[in-house]
Amino acid sequence: MADVSLKEAALIVGVVAACYWNSLFCGFVFDDVSAILDNKDLHPSTPLRNLFQNDFWGTPMSEERSHKSYRPLTVLTFRLNYLFSELNAVSYHFLNLVFHVVVCIVFLKVCKLFLDNRSSVVASLLFAVHPIHTEAVTGVVGRAELLSSIFFLAAFLSYTKSKGPDNTIVWTPIAVTVFLVAVATLCKEQGITVVGICCVYEVFIAQGYTLPALLDTAVQILRGKGSIPFSMLQTLLKLIVLMFSTLLLVVVRVQVIQSQLPVFTRFDNPAAVSPSPARQLTFNYLLPVNAWLLLNPSELCCDWTMGTIPLVESLLDVRNIATLTFFCFLGSLLVFSLRYPGDSSKTVLMALCLIVLPFIPASNLFFPVGFVVAERVLYVPSMGFCILVAHGWKKLSNKSVLRKISWVCLAAVLFTHALKTLHRNWDWESEYTLFMSALKVNKNNAKLWNNVGHALENEKNFERALQFFIQATQVQPDDIGAHMNVGRTYKNLNKTKEAEESYMIAKSLMPQIIPGKKYAARVAPNHLNVYINLANLIRANESRLEEADQLYRQAISMRPDFKQAYISRGELLLKMNKPLKAKEAYLRALELDRTNADLWYNLAIVYIELKDPTEALKNFNRALELNPAHKLALFNSALLMQESGDARLRPEAKQRLLHYVKEEPQDSNGYFNLGMLAMDDKKDMEAEAWMKKAIRLQPNFRSALFNLALLYSQTGKELMALPVLEDLLRYYPDHTKGLILKGDILMNQKKDIVGAKMCFEKILELDPKNVQGKHNLCVVYFEEKDLIKAEKCLVETLALAPHEEYIQRHLHIVRSKIASLGAMEQSSLPSDGTAATEAKKNSIQNLKEAKSEKTATQSTVNNKEHSKNKKPIEKSSVDKETPKKSTKEIKDIEKKRVAALKRLEEIERILNGE
Repeated sequence: MADVSLKEAALIVGVVAACYWNSLFCGFVFDDVSAILDNKDLHPSTPLRNLFQNDFWGTPMSEERSHKSYRPLTVLTFRLNYLFSELNAVSYHFLNLVFHVVVCIVFLKVCKLFLDNRSSVVASLLFAVHPIHTEAVTGVVGRAELLSSIFFLAAFLSYTKSKGPDNTIVWTPIAVTVFLVAVATLCKEQGITVVGICCVYEVFIAQGYTLPALLDTAVQILRGKGSIPFSMLQTLLKLIVLMFSTLLLVVVRVQVIQSQLPVFTRFDNPAAVSPSPARQLTFNYLLPVNAWLLLNPSELCCDWTMGTIPLVESLLDVRNIATLTFFCFLGSLLVFSLRYPGDSSKTVLMALCLIVLPFIPASNLFFPVGFVVAERVLYVPSMGFCILVAHGWKKLSNKSVLRKISWVCLAAVLFTHALKTLHRNWDWESEYTLFMSALKVNKNNAKLWNNVGHALENEKNFERALQFFIQATQVQPDDIGAHMNVGRTYKNLNKTKEAEESYMIAKSLMPQIIPGKKYAARVAPNHLNVYINLANLIRANESRLEEADQLYRQAISMRPDFKQAYISRGELLLKMNKPLKAKEAYLRALELDRTNADLWYNLAIVYIELKDPTEALKNFNRALELNPAHKLALFNSALLMQESGDARLRPEAKQRLLHYVKEEPQDSNGYFNLGMLAMDDKKDMEAEAWMKKAIRLQPNFRSALFNLALLYSQTGKELMALPVLEDLLRYYPDHTKGLILKGDILMNQKKDIVGAKMCFEKILELDPKNVQGKHNLCVVYFEEKDLIKAEKCLVETLALAPHEEYIQRHLHIVRSKIASLGAMEQSSLPSDGTAATEAKKNSIQNLKEAKSEKTATQSTVNNKEHSKNKKPIEKSSVDKETPKKSTKEIKDIEKKRVAALKRLEEIERILNGE
């Protein structure tokens, strides 16, 4: 076995870099979205054991919707990428490029087993630049092919060392082979097919048998004219070990998928659900289609499902000629390689094995797969193709007449393939470029029209996206997903009537339940979202809530493990004021997925509705255990701690709010509530800083403006409060408490009786029965020394609040003053200013005891057509109010302030404020 020289390795590295450098500028497209962006198994917070319990896309293998693609080692490399660069696509593409280089070098080493050095380099270079590999190399999910190929080839190379001197068995390489086969299979399922290649190599290459010789030996043994040769017994022993190991791997693999095949629909693979002979004719025709892609990769497409290749429904279909030609050519090569001895036949045989055996799992011949043609599955089969081409080129170049032509043709093929690969990489730059390039090749695939629509939808270009979705419904009228996409886009365009009509069409296309037949096996899991989407649409109408609930229940009846339906129904039940039933829905969803932080969060909201803050906090904490960065859980659990009044919980509440503002630095609510906590702890400077930060982010933040003014007022900085109140009243001219506070400051600090009077008159314009405003206006009349008007005003105020003792006392003081001064005498108040002091004190006290207002910022539920829901909770804030410390009765006022603040702790939460 010849080693790969440094010069050869450098040549391969240079060629691969020249062909794939632009792949580094591509993003995450197509299947990358599900495997990378939406896959929680990549996150460091997810336990490593989940990689071995979930499929390639992060779905538990036990779930029926799982694709059963078990590739934990490939996902592990994605997780390492995420650890170092999170979702920076460059690192993912770079690692794919490195893996492709490794495959090319190891492949060169394999080629040298059957070809001379020059032909081996030719085969490796052709493999390095072949355009069919762009999906495997430039598409991030193609890493499964790359990793599996590395261990696939390594296992084969290890097995070639299992033959010792005098045809003895060397067991160490065989053990290593079995281990590498297992590793290759954990990268991608087709890795196990290397065992078949090892078996062919052992019989026809290592032992040198031909098919006629084997048949002759078998006939002699059956006739009793001979015994099994010792060398053949050793070969049988090695094959038995290989086959037993393979059987063990298959059994383990079947256990992992729990003896269930993945669910695919006729849209994924139309031939798989077609009757005979269309099914067999189509599957056989797909073999020459794949062969043609290897031979002429001029028109490549990322998706060959649905109507890309029409079914071959008759023996008279002209495409059957291509199938017949393919099998004749393949059969002739097979006969040549098995019948005749010599190096050439051995090379052809191993090339055929590399083409055929790794392709079997994707051929549909033994079990259906979820695609019609997939270019990435040709990655390993193309190795055999490249060996065949290099071997044929060697034969031609050895003839002096054809030598120059063979070199020119080789150079042309390598150059054009390299250019095609370089150009094809740009197609994978974004989803829009990828699917538009696919539409140039095939316009009969509704999925491609849908995917272009999705790409435009992600860019918020809904009008143009709608055109592509509608075109998808015209290309494939029975495509449920296309009608769902049309409905969702109409909804985004606020055309609810059209959206409902499209959803109803999609719903009508759903397969009907047939007694005795499993419904899930005949419908794509995502198609059940039509019930969720339709229910989410119609529940905006309060009169149709029961109809929406019926749709959720229908989805659950069709698929009892439909977690999304339980989540959406739980939210609806809360809206219908049925918290106990909502609790049941969320608990059922948690039985299906206890690792979903959003579900624990939603359950916490239910407990808040049930007036059980202790259980609510426990569930918030559970959500944060699963996802420490869960923003809504951080914010609302901190709010719950703050509202509990327990000073021991304030430090933890502060830490959660600090974590929240780190995650959401532009949300002013986080800074505002940090300010409220600081006010609770009497950290005035800190509270001022947080309030100012909130106001900088949201200049019209009502509660932040008022509480900052109140903070200044209660810390002796009344004049600093005035410009803040001016800002507040500019945005909210009818802010009653702001007007009261401003009037109080103007009257008592600025001695601006006129300005204060305007504030209190404004309050009474807004609310003529406002006792505070009315009483404070009476105080203004008193300050103006208009005792008659003050008396009349206090009488009117007392009529509004006949049980308020302080109003009665002030009225008595005013009447006494009038009586003592006489009818014509008007004089100033006595030096002790008893009435004025009482009036001012009660003005402040009334302000303090007013019910706090709320600032509600609702976090809306994400009713995805494709994502998880989060039940909202209102972010509440309290307008804190404290008295001025200016009289000898401050202790009594402080007691009243504490009582008032306790009353403020009962905060109403608004759920689903739609």
